[in-house]
Amino acid sequence: MAESTIGELLRGWRQRRKLSQLDLAIAAEVSARHVSFVETGRTLPSKPMLLRLADALGVPLRERNRLLVAAGYAPAYRARPLDDPDLATARAALQQVLDGLGPNPALVLDSGWNLLIANRAAGIFFDDVAPELLEPRINMMRLGLHPQGFAPRLQNLAEVRSFLLPRLARQAQHTGDPALTALHQELLSYGEPPAAVDPDPADILLPIRLRHRGHDLSLFSTITSFGAPFDVTLEELAIESYFPADETTTKALAELAGH
Repeated sequence: MAESTIGELLRGWRQRRKLSQLDLAIAAEVSARHVSFVETGRTLPSKPMLLRLADALGVPLRERNRLLVAAGYAPAYRARPLDDPDLATARAALQQVLDGLGPNPALVLDSGWNLLIANRAAGIFFDDVAPELLEPRINMMRLGLHPQGFAPRLQNLAEVRSFLLPRLARQAQHTGDPALTALHQELLSYGEPPAAVDPDPADILLPIRLRHRGHDLSLFSTITSFGAPFDVTLEELAIESYFPADETTTKALAELAGH
């Protein structure tokens, strides 16, 4: 299968963002004629021009490297595993954040929802699940929605599915990552397509209602991402933190942490 040209890749990203050539030209402060010439292969963009177009399109760093290679340039952004020695300081900082969030569960995830680091409190998600789901790399989307994951312990599974699956579909569309598209299709196969679920007016955020060792936990999550403009790995990391949505859960998490 032939590799896509730089023009084809840029056109794909422009169409994914639902922009016209004129829209992109205005955002990148170039002429629409130049955008057209790049897309049709009549002009090879310089490296600075290519990065300007990628920035205007909001292309993720990993995919920007792919654009650069397709145009004949060297990748501009480092891509290393999190256990790389050069990222030791970042790993230590992440672990410190996770430990500081206890007794609330917290996880470090990559862009594919794969678990990289977890604090002790995150163990509430790993009980009573099929062993194969805990084999590296643990995918938290799969673990949460799989019938042999912690889905049977979710008291509001329909709500969670109706929130997470559209979100995953939007992420796959935004990033153009085929692995996310495949994950979305897999998760859809675990049950009926998610129906719209009317939220409880008393809930400010979508709660996750999870049974765990005799406790009914009500949690809400937040996601923190990194502003790492030159490192693919750090750009793709996110800390997902879970906080108690009621006083009962606050006490239960403190009790569980003491065991």
